Amino acid sequence: MGEEGLKKRKGEDKGREDRQSIQSHEPQTMNLQKQANLFLFPLSGICMIVGTIIGSGIFVSPKSVLANVEAVGPCLTIWAACGVLATLGALCFAELGTMITKSGGEYPYLMEAFGPIPAFLFSWTSLLVTKPSSFAIICLSFAEYASAPFYPGCDPPQAVIKCLKIYRNVVITIVNSLSVKLGSYLQNFLTAAKMIIVTIIILSGIVLLAQGKTANFKDSFKDSKISVSSISLAFYNGLWAYDGWNQLNYITEELKNPYRNLPLSIIIGIPLVTVCYVLINISYFTVMTSTELLQSQAVAVTFGDRVLYPASWIVPLFVVFSTLGSANGTCFTAGRLVYVAGREGHMLKVLSYISVKHLTPAPAIIFYGAIAIIYIIPGDIDTLINYFSFAVWIFYGLTVLALIVMRFTRKELKRPIRIPIIIPVIVILVSVLLVLAPIISAPELAYLYCILFILSGLIVYALFVHLKFSWAQKISEPITMHLQMLLEVVPEEEVTE
Repeated sequence: MGEEGLKKRKGEDKGREDRQSIQSHEPQTMNLQKQANLFLFPLSGICMIVGTIIGSGIFVSPKSVLANVEAVGPCLTIWAACGVLATLGALCFAELGTMITKSGGEYPYLMEAFGPIPAFLFSWTSLLVTKPSSFAIICLSFAEYASAPFYPGCDPPQAVIKCLKIYRNVVITIVNSLSVKLGSYLQNFLTAAKMIIVTIIILSGIVLLAQGKTANFKDSFKDSKISVSSISLAFYNGLWAYDGWNQLNYITEELKNPYRNLPLSIIIGIPLVTVCYVLINISYFTVMTSTELLQSQAVAVTFGDRVLYPASWIVPLFVVFSTLGSANGTCFTAGRLVYVAGREGHMLKVLSYISVKHLTPAPAIIFYGAIAIIYIIPGDIDTLINYFSFAVWIFYGLTVLALIVMRFTRKELKRPIRIPIIIPVIVILVSVLLVLAPIISAPELAYLYCILFILSGLIVYALFVHLKFSWAQKISEPITMHLQMLLEVVPEEEVTE
């Protein structure tokens, strides 16, 4: 009996050691916040903002903005005004992000202020409309610029463009699924690369202006087309180029010291982008008239052909880097929205799981990449931008309204940053104008379809989130189990304060 007792005690000690060993390693496989040291300094946050905002927009939207106002003066004014509005909106999000330090962008703020239904409608619309369509627009721009040098003087075949779009989507999804570090380092590299082409275009424009190339700026407001509808559509296209000003709010949980790094990155990053955008447009107009810019298939390539020849090949190369950086940042942050929605029970539970090997929300990123491929197939970029902007500004306005509401309903929350109340009021008024103006001045059924799609999320919420039908649970449970084994993912551990 003595020997048996000793063996039993040794077995218990061995089991205890094994369990302690497992427990010591397990948190590393289940906590996304372990990656917080990637964003220790504001530089990574600035790179995320600048790298996501400066993508395809500044190389695509100049045509669309100019087409709506038809004159150089109003065009440059709108680019500057869009930068001011993006800065004001980002300041509102800085207060929200330091008050509620949760990832997921607008989602946790709507949840705290208005409850689960508006938050679900945001995630429903974002994951199935706004985020994938934004990604599709960036992919389209990437494909056009990547294929342009191989088809001089003509448009590339649609099959080539679509294959390039899908290829880029798959690569970015894989990179972000495999490693948070790799995605972050890639973002920093691509941001540096895109700043090279931005600097080249700006310096070239300054040199041309110094040489007296100012003919296109004379009578710059002459023959402009100014109306509520045209200005709204011009703002849509300009603001789409600035989209990404709220991207750090999607990864707040992965920021080190968000109370400092979040607002500092915003204050530095967005004004920097605004100055770059205005100067780039000025550079375009130094070598192209309004008519020539509107006729250009790729504005930056036309600029390079006229100014940088025979080194014009660097323009499409660095524009490709630029769009890659924007797509990488969008995928990096959008995956976190899917992850947070899954964590709150508004998506399949497996979408909130973390990769054991790579510590990434791999299921969420893969899901987002798969949805985005569907939007890559069609190619009407102007239509995508208009309806993307219409939907996204509904929720931007609602989120900023949440900031004002919580000033009265959640007074107990700490606010390291407290902006003047006039700023969110201005942003809300502009949001209402941007949403209503095109509907009133140029009504189209597509806007109605967009609103109906948003409201259709109420049906989905009632059936699958509120009522939680047993048959839906029976279907989802085996899917979750098999995906968990296939992707080697586990639920996130509970983080205790």
